[in-house]
Amino acid sequence: MSIAHGTFTLGPEAATLTVKTGKTGAAAKAGHNLTIEVTRWEATLELAPALADSTVALTADSRSLRVLDGHGGMQSLDDDDKKGITQTIDEEVLKGTPIAFRSTSVAPGADGVMAVTGDLELSGKTHPVSFALAFGEDGALTGSATVRQSDWGMKPYSALFGTLKVVDEVEVVVDAKLRAG
Repeated sequence: MSIAHGTFTLGPEAATLTVKTGKTGAAAKAGHNLTIEVTRWEATLELAPALADSTVALTADSRSLRVLDGHGGMQSLDDDDKKGITQTIDEEVLKGTPIAFRSTSVAPGADGVMAVTGDLELSGKTHPVSFALAFGEDGALTGSATVRQSDWGMKPYSALFGTLKVVDEVEVVVDAKLRAG
């Protein structure tokens, strides 16, 4: 599959950016695996004719994360539970710090896949991260990256005296339809 060249803008109008968490600990059965949507973000893909010259950039408002769903757990999450989790993310986990990604290298792969490496700013620290972006039919774009919270100095959230914890590694997923920007 060939990848179209040009500048493309992504955001919540025509794409989703989600964070998926897991749970661990002796009381893990009480907790939920969460799907959290980032509601304010923007990404720009500049896809050059020589794909290695391409760039990827993303900024996200860390205060715009909203819990969509929680599965597992001893009882389902209601709207108040989701609001409480969102408040905890805002006040205790991300604390309103900027989220930004800038690619440092892009490598074309087979079957419409690009390997992207760059610097992720999260919780006031910047570290490298790598992920794959897959280009499909009709401008479809998907990708995911695993982020280990502790790499950015973040202590994964815990409750019930530490017997219920969010897994250190979270998955960040983008699902989009490319549009020229």
